Amino acid sequence: MAAKSSASSAHAKRSRKKDAGASSLISKFLKTPKKAMALALLFVDAILVSLIIAYVPYTKIDWDAYMAQVSGFLGGERNYKNLKGDTGPLVYPAGFLYVYSAIQYVTGGQVFPAQILFGILYIINLGIVLLIYVKTDVLPWWALSLVCLSKRVHSIFVLRLFNDCFAMTLLHAAMASILYHHWHLGLIIFSAAVLIKMNVLLYAPPLLVLMLQAMNISGVISALAGAALVQIVLGLPFLLTYPIEYISQAFNLGRVFIHFWSVNFKFVPEPIFVSMQFAVSLLIVHLVLLAMFAHYKWYKESLIPSSFIGILTLVEMNPDIATTMFVGNFIGIVCARSLHYQFYSWYFYSLPYLLWRTPFPTLLRSGGVLECVSVKLLFICSTSLSSLSHIVGLMVFSTRKSLLE
Repeated sequence: MAAKSSASSAHAKRSRKKDAGASSLISKFLKTPKKAMALALLFVDAILVSLIIAYVPYTKIDWDAYMAQVSGFLGGERNYKNLKGDTGPLVYPAGFLYVYSAIQYVTGGQVFPAQILFGILYIINLGIVLLIYVKTDVLPWWALSLVCLSKRVHSIFVLRLFNDCFAMTLLHAAMASILYHHWHLGLIIFSAAVLIKMNVLLYAPPLLVLMLQAMNISGVISALAGAALVQIVLGLPFLLTYPIEYISQAFNLGRVFIHFWSVNFKFVPEPIFVSMQFAVSLLIVHLVLLAMFAHYKWYKESLIPSSFIGILTLVEMNPDIATTMFVGNFIGIVCARSLHYQFYSWYFYSLPYLLWRTPFPTLLRSGGVLECVSVKLLFICSTSLSSLSHIVGLMVFSTRKSLLE
């Protein structure tokens, strides 16, 4: 009888401990509403993505071309000019081929299982983005929902299966690593993102500025060497066989996009839009803006002089890292001659963050994101309003006394 009583008492104690642990966990989440909100958003968006895959028709755009290019690579072709699909020759670096070769192996080239993979990728990317937002502590908890509201981004991931999805997921993972001051790991992941799509290089100038402030010269050199090694090793099958074709095709800075599909500078007449003079002018503006921000904003706002490298705290550097990288990328978006609809994924996830770095009232900040995610704006963007809104946003950042206020 005593043994039974003792066993009952022990069981009751374990139950009380479990209840206390559960209530403690709930109280912790209540004390940190951003984390609770982030987990809730991941759960709800996972259900939404599942419903989209199940009930919304897939949109055929580049998938067949991707699979044709991958098939050529798996068939032994190493000349980039001979790797073609129905949209033309391959224009992405080697990482693209490795990723989509793996996808073809897993899915058999079928769309539906690929959509499931991209749905998982979407949730992983969203989780990383929410980690960045929670860590930097810029937005109020309720505003985290703004990063989940884009119909276009959901479509880019699970209905279009674009390679931009992998590139931006790796970019966000690199940013998260850097926020935790894992600079070398961040640079390796960043280099892997560049190997999938070259647009990630828009983040390179602000990232270099941050590295020069947060690391000594040997640290910068070793981090850059690690990033370069990734490019060389993964590009080796092409660099050893047809190096000129690989570099000229995969890293072609002079590509001319079709004027009809652009949602940036479409108000510019087509003869001017496709001209070399216009491209060079935008490049000069881009470089000048980067130099101005680096000199007057990014270096000037370094919280501690570079002579004190190594004592910057995680809390002090987090906003500086995210703000500098997001603004640097936004400068590139402003100066991009052509933006296609899928390119929206390049900077959508930074919009709430950037808007909360402006002096605008909260209602206007929220409205700015909501208007950007609306389908209507995607058609308005084909006019001069797109470039104008980008330029206005950049002017706000350039005239603001401190981007960290």
